[in-house]
Amino acid sequence: MEFGVNASTPSFSELVRTFARIGCLSFGGPAGQIALMHREVVEERGWVSEEQYLHALNFCHFLPGPEAQQLATWIGWKLHGWRGGLAAGLLFVIPGALVILGLSMLYAAAARLDWFAALFLGIKAAVLALVVQALLRIAGRALDTRFKQGLAVAAFAALALLALPFPLVVLGAGALGFIVAALRPDWLALKPIAAGAPLPPRPWAASLRAVLVWGAVWVAPLVLVLVTLGRDHVLWQVATFFSQLAVVTFGGAYAVLAYMAQEAVGTLGWLGTGEMADGLGLAETTPGPLILVTQFVGYLAAFRAPEPFSPLVAGVLGAALTTWVTFAPCFLWIFTFAPWIERLERSARLKGALAAITAAVVGVIASLTLWFAGHLLFRQFDAARSADLPFELPVWSSFDGRAALLAGLGAVLLLRLKWGVLPVLGVTASAGLLLAQF
Repeated sequence: MEFGVNASTPSFSELVRTFARIGCLSFGGPAGQIALMHREVVEERGWVSEEQYLHALNFCHFLPGPEAQQLATWIGWKLHGWRGGLAAGLLFVIPGALVILGLSMLYAAAARLDWFAALFLGIKAAVLALVVQALLRIAGRALDTRFKQGLAVAAFAALALLALPFPLVVLGAGALGFIVAALRPDWLALKPIAAGAPLPPRPWAASLRAVLVWGAVWVAPLVLVLVTLGRDHVLWQVATFFSQLAVVTFGGAYAVLAYMAQEAVGTLGWLGTGEMADGLGLAETTPGPLILVTQFVGYLAAFRAPEPFSPLVAGVLGAALTTWVTFAPCFLWIFTFAPWIERLERSARLKGALAAITAAVVGVIASLTLWFAGHLLFRQFDAARSADLPFELPVWSSFDGRAALLAGLGAVLLLRLKWGVLPVLGVTASAGLLLAQF
């Protein structure tokens, strides 16, 4: 699976033009983005074969981080090595990152206005419907055995009822899947690994170079922040938190959001509960991976504790730093492990770990759905009654009928009428503004 020039290999400039276009049109979450790349790269141009594309997609599912962006990076690496991977991966991210930065600035400036709150009440209602849709889709695809269903239930209980850390739940599921794949592969519905052609030599040297180079790229801004601002500054907290997140972000943005909410809202106090849903709503309206919601969180965290900078400068630095430590690891994973893709495809235990993680992610998203629903539909939570519990209890009299009505509208449009994401967001946001008049 080494890259190489053949009859269907594009020039570097053609690769750049194509991925610049993909980066500007990659709406609709990972499913839509993967379909768009398939049409552009496999069907229309024939740059990679169907088999290579599917193998690479399976490989990207093994890795933490946004699989669509990593797939774009792999395509660039396959066609033009490191230079191609860097160009394709960056062009997939940069358009959406710039749009999210602009929207984050607008949000921070206008968040206290009544009309803005009404607008985002509608957007949050649509986000709840989107999370429910993601839950149903992933559950329908992933929970095909009783064991996987049990893993999903256990992950939900661990997060929603016991408040266990997200990394512990996901990595624990992966370790369990690794073991079960060797002992009872039928519990995970694993297919037998077909024998293939002789494997190429192990590419240790290329992988070691990638680890050293991209490890340094990843760490460089952390060192700069540590030396200039110290451990107590919010930018250091942002850099270390999102670097940690980059290692455990299995399951996509919806799964990661549960962990971000747990830490950024509850532990670090960077933003409020409703603002997290607002951020995902912004990410849903822009091109690029949904994980760009992290940039919104990083912007608000630095904007609200800006010293010694102005709020605007601090926010931009926080957003840029967050994006750097979120996506630099993606290049590290791809450039380190892409030469091993054939070997990884033939590892039953790794397939078992991935299947178990995917099942656990269903429970993670279910806990996120419950969290979203609670903070959308209720304005207050009972601190006294929740003090001795690992979860919050709502004040039932604070039920928000407008939010419930908007969430119902979003669910009908998205789940029943099968509308697209952008039309649903537009309708629910407009309905939120309309209801505010009454």
